[in-house]
Amino acid sequence: MNRELIDFFSDFALKHTGIVLGPEKDYLIKSRLEELSKSLGFRNIEELYRKAKYQLTNELLDHLIDALTTNETYFFRDKIQFDALKKYILPEIIERKKEEKRLRIWSCACSTGQEPYSIGILICEHFPHILNWDLEIIGSDISKRAVEYAKQGSFSQIEVNRGLPAKLLIKYFRQKGSRWVIDERVRRLIRFLRINLKDDFSYLGKFDIIFCRYVLIYFSSELKRNVLLRIEKNMFPNGYLFFGMAEIPSGLSPRFIRRDFGGAICYQFVP
Repeated sequence: MNRELIDFFSDFALKHTGIVLGPEKDYLIKSRLEELSKSLGFRNIEELYRKAKYQLTNELLDHLIDALTTNETYFFRDKIQFDALKKYILPEIIERKKEEKRLRIWSCACSTGQEPYSIGILICEHFPHILNWDLEIIGSDISKRAVEYAKQGSFSQIEVNRGLPAKLLIKYFRQKGSRWVIDERVRRLIRFLRINLKDDFSYLGKFDIIFCRYVLIYFSSELKRNVLLRIEKNMFPNGYLFFGMAEIPSGLSPRFIRRDFGGAICYQFVP
């Protein structure tokens, strides 16, 4: 795979997804596009390149976005943050909004859905008294394939083994063949959408909690700042913003106050 093709697909990823694929990701571009070329019936990557450059269709665009984005996730990832959600953050918000009885949470790069389903399970398990509230969890991702997978709520044995305690598996999933299907009690709380964070998402409205974990690390500094400025407009006052445990956010407004809940760091929006 020559430099011209690698540069084309790197620029393609940046243009359509905001993801920066530097030279250290050349191997990723090559391996994933070789696989995609075969699956779509192209003779080689060069043929895929010509199609993408001169005859790009919406269907091919979706395939390329799926191939060039990373969909790593698992249940209750960074468990310490879910502990903070259970012990401190949700109790605080629930007390504050007990008259309004409305709670909105956004998992804004949810991949195949384990993150929003984990949030839903946590609420069902520990806060069943708010299930009659106006309660909504939105899970979104740029990948069409990932979102469609998430909507099914059906996971392999390997997927449920990653981060999901056995007692919660038995309580909130039913086995169907070799798959585990999530209970309707959890599924009904979540709405899955395909959203590109480069684009406008103001129509989603405001949220009490936003999970923006392990996605900004793939963006340019300029796009990170842009996304964070727009996320700020989607936060309710005193709402909480989560990043991945290994992430150090840059370009965050001073209106976000760093909070430490037993080692779980998040940022509270104080306008």
